[in-house]
Amino acid sequence: MTETERRQAGRPRSERAGKAIVEATLDLLAEESGVAGVSIEAVAARAGVGKTTIYRRWPSKEALIVHALGAVKEPLPEPSGASAREDLTVIARRLAGDRHRRYSRCFWNVVGGAEKHPELYARYRQEVIEPRRDVIRRVIRRGVDSGELRPDLDVEVAMSLLLGSLTAKRPQETFPEGYAEAVVDTLLRGIESDRETRPEADIGRFSAR
Repeated sequence: MTETERRQAGRPRSERAGKAIVEATLDLLAEESGVAGVSIEAVAARAGVGKTTIYRRWPSKEALIVHALGAVKEPLPEPSGASAREDLTVIARRLAGDRHRRYSRCFWNVVGGAEKHPELYARYRQEVIEPRRDVIRRVIRRGVDSGELRPDLDVEVAMSLLLGSLTAKRPQETFPEGYAEAVVDTLLRGIESDRETRPEADIGRFSAR
């Protein structure tokens, strides 16, 4: 067997091992003990691989956790730029949908453990969260530049209002149909420029939920 053939033969096994390691990490992270329950030894045992297999790919538990979270928390799609409302609605729908994914509890456990694991949380924010937030920033700034949104708008505050509305509930709690659109329309009432025609948001039916 040539060197190329040996590499090709080993690749499927390597990919399977990598997937098993990531899934084992997420499974452990989603459990009640959260970050404290994740160790290289525990991941190796659950994934059915040796510790050296993990250390060849990730130098530490923190690096492994951040990689695993990034593997399932996909980057937000770059919106079309048609309008601030349309772009923010696309983002809001994706954020609302993320809550129903299998590993949503993992992210809550990392955020909840930020005080005990500050370095892990800082790396998670930098490598996983900030690229997603940058997409929202660009949409809001584009809306300001186009005149759709107020020229004096604080981009960080507007982004926090949007994110807070879509992350306030506990993991796996569902949003009612149309909630993402209502959040965007209600937010726009406060940040649109005076020249915009502001859509009426049917937010009343969500306030009691």
